[in-house]
Amino acid sequence: MTRHILSLSGGKDSAALAIYMRDRVPEMEYVFSDTRKELPETYEYLERIEDYLGTCVHRLNADLGFDHWYDVYGGMIPSNHRRWCTKMLKLRPFEEFVGNDSVINYVGLRADENRGGYISHKPNIKAVYPFQEDGLKLADIKEILLSSGVGLPPYTQWGRTRSGCFFCFYQQKIEWVRLKEEHPDLFEEAKAYEKPYEPTGTTFTWSERESLTELEQPERMDAIKREHELRVARKRERRENLTLAQVFGDEDPEEDDSGCLICSL
Repeated sequence: MTRHILSLSGGKDSAALAIYMRDRVPEMEYVFSDTRKELPETYEYLERIEDYLGTCVHRLNADLGFDHWYDVYGGMIPSNHRRWCTKMLKLRPFEEFVGNDSVINYVGLRADENRGGYISHKPNIKAVYPFQEDGLKLADIKEILLSSGVGLPPYTQWGRTRSGCFFCFYQQKIEWVRLKEEHPDLFEEAKAYEKPYEPTGTTFTWSERESLTELEQPERMDAIKREHELRVARKRERRENLTLAQVFGDEDPEEDDSGCLICSL
Protein backbone atom coordinates (compact mmCIF):
# COMPACT_ATOMS: atom_id res chain seq x y z
CA MET A 1 0.00 0.00 0.00
CA THR A 2 1.37 3.39 -0.98
CA ARG A 3 1.13 6.28 1.47
CA HIS A 4 0.46 9.82 0.27
CA ILE A 5 2.27 12.46 2.35
CA LEU A 6 2.36 16.22 1.99
CA SER A 7 4.99 18.07 4.01
CA LEU A 8 3.95 21.48 5.28
CA SER A 9 6.63 24.06 6.02
CA GLY A 10 4.48 26.91 7.26
CA GLY A 11 5.01 28.65 3.92
CA LYS A 12 2.49 29.71 1.30
CA ASP A 13 3.30 27.13 -1.40
CA SER A 14 2.92 24.01 0.74
CA ALA A 15 -0.21 25.50 2.35
CA ALA A 16 -1.73 26.13 -1.08
CA LEU A 17 -0.78 22.63 -2.19
CA ALA A 18 -2.52 21.12 0.85
CA ILE A 19 -5.68 23.06 -0.05
CA TYR A 20 -5.33 22.12 -3.72
CA MET A 21 -4.89 18.40 -3.01
CA ARG A 22 -7.40 18.01 -0.15
CA ASP A 23 -10.27 16.66 -2.25
CA ARG A 24 -8.03 15.09 -4.90
CA VAL A 25 -6.29 12.75 -2.43
CA PRO A 26 -8.63 12.14 0.55
CA GLU A 27 -6.18 9.71 2.17
CA MET A 28 -3.40 12.32 2.30
CA GLU A 29 -1.25 12.54 5.43
CA TYR A 30 -0.07 16.04 6.37
CA VAL A 31 3.14 16.48 8.34
CA PHE A 32 5.20 19.33 9.76
CA SER A 33 8.77 18.83 10.99
CA ASP A 34 8.86 21.03 14.08
CA THR A 35 12.33 22.24 15.09
CA ARG A 36 10.80 23.98 18.15
CA LYS A 37 12.58 27.08 16.82
CA GLU A 38 9.73 28.27 14.63
CA LEU A 39 8.01 31.64 14.65
CA PRO A 40 4.79 31.85 16.67
CA GLU A 41 3.08 32.98 13.45
CA THR A 42 4.04 29.65 11.86
CA TYR A 43 2.17 27.69 14.51
CA GLU A 44 -0.81 30.02 14.10
CA TYR A 45 -0.78 29.40 10.35
CA LEU A 46 -0.69 25.63 10.81
CA GLU A 47 -3.83 25.88 12.93
CA ARG A 48 -5.55 27.80 10.12
CA ILE A 49 -4.55 25.10 7.65
CA GLU A 50 -5.80 22.34 9.95
CA ASP A 51 -9.16 24.10 10.29
CA TYR A 52 -9.53 24.22 6.52
CA LEU A 53 -8.39 20.64 5.95
CA GLY A 54 -10.54 19.30 8.77
CA THR A 55 -7.75 17.03 9.92
CA CYS A 56 -4.67 17.05 12.10
CA VAL A 57 -1.22 17.94 10.81
CA HIS A 58 1.25 15.50 12.38
CA ARG A 59 4.05 17.31 14.22
CA LEU A 60 7.33 15.50 13.68
CA ASN A 61 10.06 16.24 16.20
CA ALA A 62 13.71 15.28 16.11
CA ASP A 63 14.68 13.03 19.02
CA LEU A 64 17.55 15.44 19.73
CA GLY A 65 16.96 19.15 19.30
CA PHE A 66 18.84 22.08 17.78
CA ASP A 67 21.02 22.74 20.83
CA HIS A 68 22.28 19.15 20.84
CA TRP A 69 23.36 19.29 17.20
CA TYR A 70 24.77 22.79 17.67
CA ASP A 71 27.20 21.27 20.18
CA VAL A 72 27.85 18.18 18.06
CA TYR A 73 28.85 20.42 15.14
CA GLY A 74 31.27 22.36 17.31
CA GLY A 75 29.22 25.52 17.84
CA MET A 76 29.04 25.87 14.07
CA ILE A 77 25.89 27.79 13.17
CA PRO A 78 24.26 26.25 10.08
CA SER A 79 24.65 28.03 6.76
CA ASN A 80 23.99 27.39 3.08
CA HIS A 81 27.32 25.49 3.04
CA ARG A 82 26.55 23.44 6.18
CA ARG A 83 22.83 22.75 6.36
CA TRP A 84 22.92 20.34 9.26
CA CYS A 85 19.73 21.85 10.67
CA THR A 86 17.71 20.71 7.65
CA LYS A 87 19.30 17.28 7.67
CA MET A 88 18.94 16.56 11.39
CA LEU A 89 15.79 18.48 12.34
CA LYS A 90 13.66 18.31 9.19
CA LEU A 91 14.74 15.52 6.86
CA ARG A 92 15.66 12.84 9.40
CA PRO A 93 12.34 13.06 11.35
CA PHE A 94 10.45 12.86 8.06
CA GLU A 95 12.35 9.79 6.90
CA GLU A 96 11.82 8.12 10.28
CA PHE A 97 8.08 8.82 10.01
CA VAL A 98 8.03 7.27 6.54
CA GLY A 99 10.17 4.26 7.44
CA ASN A 100 10.38 1.74 4.60
CA ASP A 101 6.86 2.31 3.34
CA SER A 102 6.24 3.18 -0.27
CA VAL A 103 5.47 6.89 -0.27
CA ILE A 104 4.43 9.57 -2.72
CA ASN A 105 5.63 12.90 -1.31
CA TYR A 106 3.81 15.98 -2.63
CA VAL A 107 6.05 19.04 -3.07
CA GLY A 108 4.84 22.59 -3.71
CA LEU A 109 7.26 23.74 -6.41
CA ARG A 110 5.42 26.03 -8.82
CA ALA A 111 5.47 26.09 -12.61
CA ASP A 112 7.26 29.46 -12.56
CA GLU A 113 10.14 28.16 -10.43
CA ASN A 114 13.37 26.59 -11.57
CA ARG A 115 15.20 25.37 -8.51
CA GLY A 116 16.17 22.26 -6.66
CA GLY A 117 16.33 21.69 -2.95
CA TYR A 118 16.95 19.55 0.06
CA ILE A 119 14.55 16.62 -0.24
CA SER A 120 14.80 12.93 0.55
CA HIS A 121 16.59 10.61 -1.85
CA LYS A 122 15.40 7.36 -0.24
CA PRO A 123 14.34 4.96 -3.00
CA ASN A 124 10.95 4.28 -1.38
CA ILE A 125 10.01 7.99 -1.51
CA LYS A 126 8.82 9.40 -4.83
CA ALA A 127 8.47 13.20 -5.05
CA VAL A 128 5.72 14.64 -7.24
CA TYR A 129 5.06 18.28 -8.16
CA PRO A 130 1.36 18.91 -8.85
CA PHE A 131 1.71 22.67 -9.38
CA GLN A 132 4.35 22.14 -12.04
CA GLU A 133 2.35 19.35 -13.67
CA ASP A 134 -0.77 21.54 -13.79
CA GLY A 135 1.03 24.78 -14.74
CA LEU A 136 0.16 26.74 -11.59
CA LYS A 137 2.18 29.88 -10.92
CA LEU A 138 2.51 32.42 -8.11
CA ALA A 139 -0.74 34.22 -8.94
CA ASP A 140 -2.58 30.89 -8.79
CA ILE A 141 -1.09 30.05 -5.40
CA LYS A 142 -2.20 33.41 -3.98
CA GLU A 143 -5.69 32.90 -5.39
CA ILE A 144 -5.94 29.46 -3.78
CA LEU A 145 -4.94 30.84 -0.39
CA LEU A 146 -7.16 33.92 -0.52
CA SER A 147 -10.27 32.21 -1.91
CA SER A 148 -10.00 29.43 0.69
CA GLY A 149 -9.92 31.93 3.54
CA VAL A 150 -6.61 30.54 4.81
CA GLY A 151 -4.76 33.57 3.48
CA LEU A 152 -1.05 34.26 3.31
CA PRO A 153 1.23 33.34 6.23
CA PRO A 154 0.77 35.94 9.00
CA TYR A 155 4.51 36.65 9.24
CA THR A 156 4.32 38.24 5.78
CA GLN A 157 2.40 41.11 7.42
CA TRP A 158 5.64 42.36 8.96
CA GLY A 159 7.76 41.70 5.91
CA ARG A 160 9.25 38.25 6.41
CA THR A 161 9.44 36.29 3.18
CA ARG A 162 10.04 32.74 4.41
CA SER A 163 8.93 30.07 6.82
CA GLY A 164 11.46 28.05 8.78
CA CYS A 165 13.32 28.72 12.01
CA PHE A 166 13.21 32.27 13.34
CA PHE A 167 17.01 32.39 13.03
CA CYS A 168 17.15 30.96 9.50
CA PHE A 169 20.51 31.89 7.97
CA TYR A 170 18.83 32.51 4.62
CA GLN A 171 17.14 35.62 6.02
CA GLN A 172 17.90 38.92 4.39
CA LYS A 173 19.41 41.55 6.65
CA ILE A 174 16.16 43.54 6.54
CA GLU A 175 14.41 40.46 7.91
CA TRP A 176 16.79 40.35 10.85
CA VAL A 177 15.91 43.99 11.51
CA ARG A 178 12.22 43.16 11.36
CA LEU A 179 12.69 40.16 13.64
CA LYS A 180 14.30 42.41 16.25
CA GLU A 181 11.42 44.85 15.97
CA GLU A 182 8.62 42.26 16.01
CA HIS A 183 10.11 39.57 18.24
CA PRO A 184 12.99 41.05 20.26
CA ASP A 185 13.03 37.99 22.53
CA LEU A 186 13.66 35.68 19.56
CA PHE A 187 16.32 38.03 18.22
CA GLU A 188 18.10 37.81 21.59
CA GLU A 189 17.84 34.02 21.54
CA ALA A 190 19.40 33.94 18.07
CA LYS A 191 22.13 36.36 19.16
CA ALA A 192 23.04 34.08 22.10
CA TYR A 193 24.32 31.44 19.65
CA GLU A 194 26.94 33.87 18.33
CA LYS A 195 29.47 33.17 21.04
CA PRO A 196 32.95 31.66 21.09
CA TYR A 197 32.77 27.88 21.14
CA GLU A 198 34.85 27.01 24.22
CA PRO A 199 36.81 24.03 22.87
CA THR A 200 38.05 25.96 19.83
CA GLY A 201 37.40 29.65 20.53
CA THR A 202 35.71 29.92 17.13
CA THR A 203 32.71 32.25 16.73
CA PHE A 204 30.22 31.81 13.90
CA THR A 205 27.54 34.34 12.91
CA TRP A 206 24.08 33.94 11.38
CA SER A 207 24.41 36.84 8.95
CA GLU A 208 27.39 36.81 6.59
CA ARG A 209 30.32 38.96 7.75
CA GLU A 210 28.27 40.61 10.48
CA SER A 211 27.23 39.60 13.99
CA LEU A 212 23.73 40.32 15.26
CA THR A 213 25.28 42.56 17.90
CA GLU A 214 26.71 44.68 15.10
CA LEU A 215 23.55 44.49 13.03
CA GLU A 216 21.27 45.67 15.84
CA GLN A 217 23.07 48.97 16.36
CA PRO A 218 20.58 51.80 15.60
CA GLU A 219 22.71 53.39 12.90
CA ARG A 220 23.26 50.02 11.21
CA MET A 221 19.57 49.14 11.33
CA ASP A 222 18.74 52.52 9.78
CA ALA A 223 21.26 51.89 7.01
CA ILE A 224 19.80 48.46 6.29
CA LYS A 225 16.32 49.97 6.04
CA ARG A 226 17.55 52.65 3.63
CA GLU A 227 19.34 50.06 1.49
CA HIS A 228 16.20 47.93 1.40
CA GLU A 229 14.03 50.88 0.38
CA LEU A 230 16.42 51.66 -2.47
CA ARG A 231 16.31 48.05 -3.70
CA VAL A 232 12.52 48.06 -3.59
CA ALA A 233 12.42 51.35 -5.51
CA ARG A 234 14.76 49.97 -8.20
CA LYS A 235 12.62 46.85 -8.55
CA ARG A 236 9.52 49.01 -8.82
CA GLU A 237 11.14 50.93 -11.67
CA ARG A 238 12.05 47.71 -13.46
CA ARG A 239 8.45 46.54 -13.17
CA GLU A 240 7.47 49.27 -15.62
CA ASN A 241 9.06 47.11 -18.31
CA LEU A 242 7.37 43.87 -17.30
CA THR A 243 4.52 42.23 -19.16
CA LEU A 244 1.00 42.43 -17.74
CA ALA A 245 1.22 38.77 -16.72
CA GLN A 246 4.32 39.47 -14.69
CA VAL A 247 2.87 42.61 -13.11
CA PHE A 248 -0.27 40.77 -11.99
CA GLY A 249 1.38 37.92 -10.23
CA ASP A 250 3.70 35.69 -12.18
CA GLU A 251 6.67 37.43 -10.62
CA ASP A 252 6.92 38.85 -7.11
CA PRO A 253 9.79 41.27 -6.51
CA GLU A 254 9.68 40.58 -2.76
CA GLU A 255 9.89 36.82 -3.11
CA ASP A 256 13.11 35.08 -2.14
CA ASP A 257 13.57 31.63 -3.68
CA SER A 258 16.75 30.69 -1.84
CA GLY A 259 16.55 28.06 0.86
CA CYS A 260 15.80 24.42 1.49
CA LEU A 261 12.62 23.09 -0.09
CA ILE A 262 11.58 21.14 3.00
CA CYS A 263 11.86 24.34 5.06
CA SER A 264 10.67 27.10 2.80
CA LEU A 265 7.92 25.91 0.43
